[in-house]
Amino acid sequence: MLHVAVVGSGPSGCYTAQSLVQLDSAVRVDVLDRLPCPYGLVRYGVAPDHEKIKSLQNNLRTVLEHERVRFLGGVRIGPGGVAAARLLELYHAVVYCVGAATDRHLGIPGEELPGSWSATEFVSWYSAHPDAADDGFVSGARSAVVIGMGNVAVDVARMLARGTAELRPTDMPEQALTALAASRVTDIAMVGRRGPSQARFTTKELRELGSLPDTDVTVDPAEAAADPAWADPSDLPGAQRRNVEVLRGWPGAATPEALRHIRLRFFLRPVELLAEDGRVGAVRFERTAPDGRGGVLGTGRFEVVRAQLVLRSVGYRGVPLEGLPFDPATATVPHSAGRVLRDGTVAPGEYVAGWIKRGPTGVIGTNRPCAKETVTSLIEDAPALAGRAVPEDPLDALRAAGSEPVPWEGWRSIERAEAELGAALGRRVVKLADWRSLLDAARGGSVPPR
Repeated sequence: MLHVAVVGSGPSGCYTAQSLVQLDSAVRVDVLDRLPCPYGLVRYGVAPDHEKIKSLQNNLRTVLEHERVRFLGGVRIGPGGVAAARLLELYHAVVYCVGAATDRHLGIPGEELPGSWSATEFVSWYSAHPDAADDGFVSGARSAVVIGMGNVAVDVARMLARGTAELRPTDMPEQALTALAASRVTDIAMVGRRGPSQARFTTKELRELGSLPDTDVTVDPAEAAADPAWADPSDLPGAQRRNVEVLRGWPGAATPEALRHIRLRFFLRPVELLAEDGRVGAVRFERTAPDGRGGVLGTGRFEVVRAQLVLRSVGYRGVPLEGLPFDPATATVPHSAGRVLRDGTVAPGEYVAGWIKRGPTGVIGTNRPCAKETVTSLIEDAPALAGRAVPEDPLDALRAAGSEPVPWEGWRSIERAEAELGAALGRRVVKLADWRSLLDAARGGSVPPR
């Protein structure tokens, strides 16, 4: 019987656990997570107004409630917790599904000014991640610039433009709802360095912008026309063609009666964040032009866009995990079909799946085949792995390393506490947003034996 640890309970970790119990009728899986709550970016990365996508939690719940799968939250791997080498002593195999925990930087002057944030930080705040900073994202801001043209950029622009009536039915934490309700941000520019046909958002997400109450969305056709496909998008692949068609249907000028304005800007590359009164006050952009090979070139012409809030949304990036090899060029763990490679040699019993394996690409469903490839490798290695002696139950060892695992029933207690908080506030469900509240709510559930 194989005892396997899966580190990370997001979609990648859950799909890995699912594949393991499907492909091996005897395997037992502990899904470990640093947080007391499961589901990873489905809980802490999907926008609160996207109920349909968030309902994926029901599918992941089925995996974590499987009789041969055990969820153990509150278990830190690495510094201050269980070392990777020690974890491998406790299980026949360990699959790391730790995602890409940080964001890419622009690498331009002024990026660290107050008022300049990554979209990841903003999303974590309104999604109630317990590590999120509450530093007044929208306080004092009247205009915002979102740098990037992907779905996360659309999400944060939409959250800035949403009214209280649309946000109140969501599970957004009360402090974020209160702050956004008081927000004075009325002008939002979403900016990309390339053209409309190269934007990375999905058409469904894009159309949502155009349906926001009291908000108009504009695209300057003269600016977008630098894209050769703007005039006739018929030769573009399906998603790109649909995006351009939607963008072409939006007006070029704002509607005076709209309360909020979203402007989609193209062919502008940020070169500097400009300070005003000790914080960001504007972004200096260079106008770009297509280079004929899918990229862009600088033109030497510049434009300044005022903004007291700047959110960069230019991609996630993996971070090193102490005890595992790491390729800084790709921000992934070197591997062969999911098997971790140390100096080019397979490390027995160590595996990766998800973004830490392939980089931050694809959609949630992309994690399924990625996880299955890794699990197939693990099952092929099973005869060699199963011969090593491991504890029948590693709980005592995890506790000795400083962890106090939160069991599945502890997570269910958190869910009940969030429902009770919602009812008390006249809302449906309200997320708990800090470590103390989460851990207090989780107390009382005992960890089931293996």
